[in-house]
Amino acid sequence: MAIKTDERRNTPRNDTTVRRYFDTKYKHMVVKLLPGDHYVTGEPSEMLVTVLGSCVAACIRDPETGIGGMNHFMLPEGNASDWRATNAVMRYGNHAMEVLINDIMKLGCPRERMEIKVFGGANVIGGGGDVGHRNASFVEEYLKNEGFRPVAVDLRGDMARRIHYFPETGKVQRLLMRRASDRQVFNQETSYQKKMQPKERDSGGDIELFD
Repeated sequence: MAIKTDERRNTPRNDTTVRRYFDTKYKHMVVKLLPGDHYVTGEPSEMLVTVLGSCVAACIRDPETGIGGMNHFMLPEGNASDWRATNAVMRYGNHAMEVLINDIMKLGCPRERMEIKVFGGANVIGGGGDVGHRNASFVEEYLKNEGFRPVAVDLRGDMARRIHYFPETGKVQRLLMRRASDRQVFNQETSYQKKMQPKERDSGGDIELFD
């Protein structure tokens, strides 16, 4: 995804698919992320928002500068008995995490200073499948293997989540969405999974929890 430089804080940001609007309640400019997006900002007035079903989002920031970002990713389906499919799954998940981490490192944040929080991975995509929990297990294993210790983890379950992330302070608000609200999330993630599938097979701030 193309990265544009923010002139004010010299921060790279994913502007290819970003959706922006002003939220009068929070008095912040909202940047909304959909599956496959990532975004990095140093603007104190920006709030990153996403809705997660089976997908996972990592929120990563530099606590010294307030520069941070979020990704929103889902692993492609893979046959656990097929090593080629498994490798494709790992390549995709690694890429989703490394793009965000590398963007923040380019802005002067060493890996050991990163504040990381991860959310999502619910089993909400039809048929009782475990794609959400597989996404959750992947991000946990990735962070462990890379030597990262997240300061907050809110993964798995069976309900979608709405995430509000304020990189400047590290504050996260998480709202659990009831079943009647899950349909749009389900449709977005199913559509995204269908688009990505052929390609892959071929080749410490505050947290507020609202129930």
